[in-house]
Amino acid sequence: MTIHKVSKPLTCLLLCSSAMSFAHPALAQTGETTLDDATGLEEIVVTAQKREESLQDTPISIAAFTADDLENKGISGLVDLRANVPNLQLTPHPNSAATTQIFMRGVGLSDDQITQDGGVAVYMDGVYVARSQGQALEVAELERVEVLRGPQGTLYGRNATGGAINFITKKPELGEFRFKGQFTLGNYDNRRVKASVNVALGETLAARFSYMVAKQDGFIDNPGTIVERWGDKDRQAMRADVLWQPSDAFNLRYSYDRSEIEDTPIYVALSPLHPRTIPRPDAGSPLVRDVVPNDVTSQGHSLIAEWNASDSILLRSITGYRKLDNFQNQDYLTGAVGPFPLQKNSSRAKQDQWSQELQLIGDALDRQLEYVVGGYWFSEEGDNFSNSFSPPTRTRSFTTTTIKNESWAVFGQATYSPEALDRRLHVTIGARQSWDQREATLARQTQVNNGPIVPVPGIGDGNRKFKDFSPSFVLAYDVAENANVYGKVVKGYKSGGYNTRASSIARFNQGFDSETLWSYELGMKSQWLDNTVRFNAAAFVSKYEDIQINVQSDPTNIRITDVLNAGKATVKGVEVDVTLAPVRSVRLGINYGYLDAQYDEVIDAAGNDVSANYRFTNAPKHTLALDFNYDLPELPIGQVSANVNYTMQSDKFTSSTITGGKYIIGDYGLLNARLNLAEIPGVDGVRLGLWGRNLTNTDYYIMQFNIGRPGALFGEPRTYGVDLSFDF
Repeated sequence: MTIHKVSKPLTCLLLCSSAMSFAHPALAQTGETTLDDATGLEEIVVTAQKREESLQDTPISIAAFTADDLENKGISGLVDLRANVPNLQLTPHPNSAATTQIFMRGVGLSDDQITQDGGVAVYMDGVYVARSQGQALEVAELERVEVLRGPQGTLYGRNATGGAINFITKKPELGEFRFKGQFTLGNYDNRRVKASVNVALGETLAARFSYMVAKQDGFIDNPGTIVERWGDKDRQAMRADVLWQPSDAFNLRYSYDRSEIEDTPIYVALSPLHPRTIPRPDAGSPLVRDVVPNDVTSQGHSLIAEWNASDSILLRSITGYRKLDNFQNQDYLTGAVGPFPLQKNSSRAKQDQWSQELQLIGDALDRQLEYVVGGYWFSEEGDNFSNSFSPPTRTRSFTTTTIKNESWAVFGQATYSPEALDRRLHVTIGARQSWDQREATLARQTQVNNGPIVPVPGIGDGNRKFKDFSPSFVLAYDVAENANVYGKVVKGYKSGGYNTRASSIARFNQGFDSETLWSYELGMKSQWLDNTVRFNAAAFVSKYEDIQINVQSDPTNIRITDVLNAGKATVKGVEVDVTLAPVRSVRLGINYGYLDAQYDEVIDAAGNDVSANYRFTNAPKHTLALDFNYDLPELPIGQVSANVNYTMQSDKFTSSTITGGKYIIGDYGLLNARLNLAEIPGVDGVRLGLWGRNLTNTDYYIMQFNIGRPGALFGEPRTYGVDLSFDF
């Protein structure tokens, strides 16, 4: 499979769509439709700018998934977004599949340290989830997922250089009793149960309770001890939600969520470097000993208050507390290069965080002016104890780390749409001032040949402060009633921090500086031909300064890395989303992403520019998602609909340096399908779904890395199953 064979017809389609757009301006300007709403494309409402608005009116490159999308694509948490959003990469960390590496537009974090923040922010109903550990969490009931590409800061609680992912859960509904349930059975002993109930507790109070449990056998056996398979899934999630709305002007919502993950470790296979590969194995080595399941609990409370002080002013308060307890372990390459593992790791991280965000959302001048003003406070404390054993050298290393971080910010954004220009011109100015304080300690110990545990000389103790001013500018214009173009300039910022894998205590204490970038973006959002064609596109250039990268200092030891503020880099890209609904029963989606990410300058300790040795990781040049929905004519058994989707990506680097070999995952594509049966006569509210993923049973890597030898993680083989859903 070659990406160029796909991209050429795709380019033709985009050009045709664009030409079609401007060939029928009168059609777009009349505002009249000859088809009813059910025939055309549905409106997608998002809250990316802190107020409800149409996706098409939001000058942001955004991918939004409705409740139907989530069901058709089997999305119930973060990792399920993998391959569904062009220019978004989600890969498990080799230490634990419950720790997710998130990259957007080439920006992200490849490590799993509690001392480092990711470049992509994850939110649960507006509450920032700080740690990458445990982010493979499941969510019991989702209403919508929004993926915002590009720097965020003037509207969001935390800074994000790459983008933001927002999980929006379903609110309790006043005055209603409602039950929803779903039962899933599939191969590899896949068993999943989801249930939620909405209960009215009087006229002004309602509660929703949700629960989910999912289990699935791994696809690689472990003939060693304790666990039977590598990659077993064993997860459960629960949520309690209470809404009090004494009047139309005020509501208070309290939520508690909990996600528990007891997956077994993912299998690491000895693998050759690109372009050579190995087939997906059926079993690991019988020499493996004492591999135990991971144990992750992520939970949180949130309290959201909203008061409509007037018809034009909304005050919102978002208070959040989250807690993480994360145990993970991994056995690297036992039996692949000898009778012992090259390395065996385990660690336990504990973290808790508080956040408080205040927002004032309003409009003035007969809604010519819309604005958001806010303040944000974030505080977290945590500790991590890790144990790394290298049998070939009979050396065991112990590391204890603590963190204490605090962040403050004020932000605001205003959009002016002058009546004199029929409100077709929209000028937006935003700004954010951030202050960050980061503290961390590090203590190391070693043990050789089961001898005494000896402290490593020196104690790591760092305390640094960072501050930043980040502006944003957006100019948008409605070229027609259903078409607008925009240009955006925005600064992104991520604070510095500390690196627990540093090559020396001195390097740890030194820490690393913040990174900044300027992003320049041009975009278009449009709908044409009686709301049957949606064409959205964005092109961007990001200029980085002092970008943070993890560099493996010791090729034989994955745990020794240094974080460098590497210098300068440029990322260019394009994102195109096309949706077609030519008739009531058909919908076709084409989503394409292009990236060209290059380091411009990396200065080493000797003052040399070594940028030729560095590559952006998790930044494939081409990503593509095709989605086809077809509603069959009504049958005696009910309403049947079919969904087929295909996702693919081109080659990508998985190591930032090419010294010692190029770690590359080759291009691959995955074919998925789903067949739904609804409106079954005599059984209202019951739906049946048959689904299959990776139908061609493609062998592919989702990660390859250096563990002294090249190690690879495999993606899932063909899976299939049946869903039975109830809604009444």
